[in-house]
Amino acid sequence: MAGALASKIAFITGSESGIGQAIAEEFARAGANVVVTFYADRAGAEETGRRVEGAGRRVHLQQVDVRDEASVTAAFREAAARLGTPEILVNAAGVIGKGMAVADMPAEEFDRVVRTDLYGPFFCCRDFVRRRQADGGKGKIINITSVHQAIPSPQQAAYGAAKGGLLTFTRSLALEVAPLRINVNAIAPGLTRTPMTQDRVDDPETNRAMMARIPLNRAGQPSEVAKLALYLASDDADYITGQSFTIDGGLELDWGQGA
Repeated sequence: MAGALASKIAFITGSESGIGQAIAEEFARAGANVVVTFYADRAGAEETGRRVEGAGRRVHLQQVDVRDEASVTAAFREAAARLGTPEILVNAAGVIGKGMAVADMPAEEFDRVVRTDLYGPFFCCRDFVRRRQADGGKGKIINITSVHQAIPSPQQAAYGAAKGGLLTFTRSLALEVAPLRINVNAIAPGLTRTPMTQDRVDDPETNRAMMARIPLNRAGQPSEVAKLALYLASDDADYITGQSFTIDGGLELDWGQGA
């Protein structure tokens, strides 16, 4: 889809690594100028920036704490001043829980996950919609959820709550902003090779157990998620809104099998 995003401006959270980084690179190849955001990994963001510039596009690196609404507002203000008002928002920043039972989980841990994975997209969507509204409407929002928006996972209740909430938030927002011609969709990846999952993928015993539950018998690649995001960000997806697209190698199909 070369040129599918020609001269569009994309604001991508969590684009210093993993899925966010792959989406930034894919969008740049399709012609977009990219706001690369990061929380702590400046080196990763700089690498993403080099990939965007390598595709011949403009880039702006922006540090942001998506948990903090003032930080998000400042990031959008700076991005607009440097590149222009974004027409595409991808909420890819996220954290996973520390693996705790609910009975043992301190409120601070629940808050850490929900604040990042649910409040973060809320703050970013709110600023994005306000700016698109002031600029005459139109735009694309893509929220990266997870198969765990639907599949429960023991000791990851906070993560499931945040991702399940983000799915319903996506659908509700899609209805609200449809009159503005802003499309809002979600992508729900399964196991994908990212820094967040690297330890599990690299451990032979854990890897074997996970592969047994994935019909296609492999982890996904960030680039595969990025290609789906590119389609949803393009004009070809103008008639799609309020939907969630699962990309998991068939993992959800295996849910409950063998019972």
